[in-house]
Amino acid sequence: MLPRKEARMARRGGAVAIVLLGSSISLAGCQGLVIDTERLLKPSAELSEIVGLLAGFGTTFAAFPDLLAMLRRRSSEGMNPRMGAIMGAFQVLWVYYGLLIASRPVIIWNVIAVLINFLTVGAYAYFLKTERTPKAS
Repeated sequence: MLPRKEARMARRGGAVAIVLLGSSISLAGCQGLVIDTERLLKPSAELSEIVGLLAGFGTTFAAFPDLLAMLRRRSSEGMNPRMGAIMGAFQVLWVYYGLLIASRPVIIWNVIAVLINFLTVGAYAYFLKTERTPKAS
């Protein structure tokens, strides 16, 4: 019988596999969706893109204070990596959606958000590992 912690990690791994499999199946059905590179690379900016850039700034950096707090404390205490992992995984789909609709604000802010959320999860894993490693006297 697996200890509780290992059993919990195995369940999480299964949940992640289910989400990735579902996402892959969904994307496989999108073969007819084509990225409009001409519109995406157009140098002009419309009002909707300016508003999108401003709106995206706020939602993208919502997770940033948690990352900074963890880095300052050098501890994973009080942090839960699930939200960062879930948000990061689904923001990958937002990047793909942004490519499909040729929306630069959607692409830019979600790429940054993916990085922030995955950095948060990575920092959490790093600090958790260092906290559990016995310190040499």
